[in-house]
Amino acid sequence: MTVRARIIETGAAVPDRIVGNEELARLTGISAGSIRRRTGILERRWAAAGEATADLATRAGMQALERAGERPEDLDAIIVSTTSPDTPLPATACHVQRLLGARHAFAFDLSASCSGFLYALSVGEQMIGAGHARRILVVAAEVKSRFLNFNEGETAILFGDGAGAAVLRPAEDDRGIRAVTLGADGSLADLIGIRAGGSRLPPSEKTVAEGLHAITMQGPRLFRRAVRRLETAVIETLKAQALVIGEVRWFVFHQANGRLLDKVTARLGIPPDRSISVIERYGNTSSSSLPITLDAALQGGHIKTGDLVLLAAIGSGLTWGTALIKW
Repeated sequence: MTVRARIIETGAAVPDRIVGNEELARLTGISAGSIRRRTGILERRWAAAGEATADLATRAGMQALERAGERPEDLDAIIVSTTSPDTPLPATACHVQRLLGARHAFAFDLSASCSGFLYALSVGEQMIGAGHARRILVVAAEVKSRFLNFNEGETAILFGDGAGAAVLRPAEDDRGIRAVTLGADGSLADLIGIRAGGSRLPPSEKTVAEGLHAITMQGPRLFRRAVRRLETAVIETLKAQALVIGEVRWFVFHQANGRLLDKVTARLGIPPDRSISVIERYGNTSSSSLPITLDAALQGGHIKTGDLVLLAAIGSGLTWGTALIKW
């Protein structure tokens, strides 16, 4: 019999610096009111100088471990989802392992953009099911503020920094991760990405001068694709599990922007009181937005034991995923 994995506890961390719409208005030339109307965002957090992805990941991970009553040295594995690593190598997860003092854990990164937490959750779930690990720390962490071009204001106004974490252990009852479904479509890779910095277009004076190390996005096309793909992913997951919208207590979506969240929930017929959003406070924190939002829902007392919770995300690649969890 396959062992089911369960999220025992969560944690979250964001930088201290709050960046409001007035500050971004000065940087981009887009008015504060327009930023709010277009995105639903009031403020976001940006990392301080010298503050890196691993620092935020470690804070979120330690918080989750303390809440779970676990010691870092008892971890079997650390999985970090990020597209803004501290260094090209070694993996950010190895920095996190060192900072936590989790000396017995193996550690690695994966990269699936805004869907990354679900990809990491799926890997952790499979490791527990196969008996390869019993205590796993899954972290999604991003410092996107280092990759913004304020001349492309429509993109720059969206992103913030942060980290979210989850401690996985084998479930001892019928609670836990029921299903994780993942997908990708590389033919749409041009909709959002960073053009330079890898082996195809290595860093140079020219790439820096041309702003090719910043996030670039085809907003309208991406919006349309993301809405349809997220809607379809949720419908397919519910159908595969023989469920309907009304049987799921909470829906937690990647916090891309407020308009997208409103559109997806409206198309699916999800009542406002069954969807959690933190977009106003944190903006789009890429792969960390899902666990940050999940943590907010748990700490706010919204999610109760026995609730069915559906997580869903879409990101660059395009990649997407869903997870159905009985809490």
